[in-house]
Amino acid sequence: MVLPGLLLLELALYASCFICGIVTAASITIVQGHFGGQCMLYGLVNYNTTASLIGVQSSSAPSLCYFVSAISVLVAVTCFSLSLYWVYSLCSDGEIRRDRLWMNLTIAVNGVFLFFLLITGCMLKIGRDSLCNSVLQNVPNITRCEEAQDRNWVSPLKGERFYNSLYKAETAVWVNFFFWITIGVLVVLQRRQSSVSKIIAAGFPGYGGAAGGLFGDAGVTAAETEPFFNNPASPQ
Repeated sequence: MVLPGLLLLELALYASCFICGIVTAASITIVQGHFGGQCMLYGLVNYNTTASLIGVQSSSAPSLCYFVSAISVLVAVTCFSLSLYWVYSLCSDGEIRRDRLWMNLTIAVNGVFLFFLLITGCMLKIGRDSLCNSVLQNVPNITRCEEAQDRNWVSPLKGERFYNSLYKAETAVWVNFFFWITIGVLVVLQRRQSSVSKIIAAGFPGYGGAAGGLFGDAGVTAAETEPFFNNPASPQ
């Protein structure tokens, strides 16, 4: 039950991607919960000078945050399912077999996830920057966005961890993106190794056989192994 190094590394990356997906989805959900279900990506804030309270002027559609969470959960579920399937195959069969079709499917899924993770990462980055710009412009006496976490917000809003949570979600997405790039490279390498092994196995099947048994050449026919000058027939 010893796994090859590349496959073992791929399994570890799937487990890491699962954790990153959960962190992103949880962080976005926490921010939404603290702001009464509002999606603060690309959001704008205002400041009540009399009460010294920060409020929400406008927010994005909740579906924007739902999209980010859904992509992260989908990636996490896929990674968990693949890891669980491979562990089951390893325990039941004692090895993991992957044919070329399975590797091609993995590469296709890899490309789809990379595309959506790239979109998700850009949305989190630009959306958080837009929110922070509004905070810096409207809230006095702060020089960094995270300083607004220590200010009072209009009830029932809770802004004490909004920046940290959004930053954590964005970081987890980019780490997830890097891990999936690495997974794609590993799968391509394993597919090339599999192709080379099949070529070697086809060219050198082993000793034995009437034709080509001496040199193990599968492409040698019986006619090619006959002597150049036929021996005369033995007298009766």
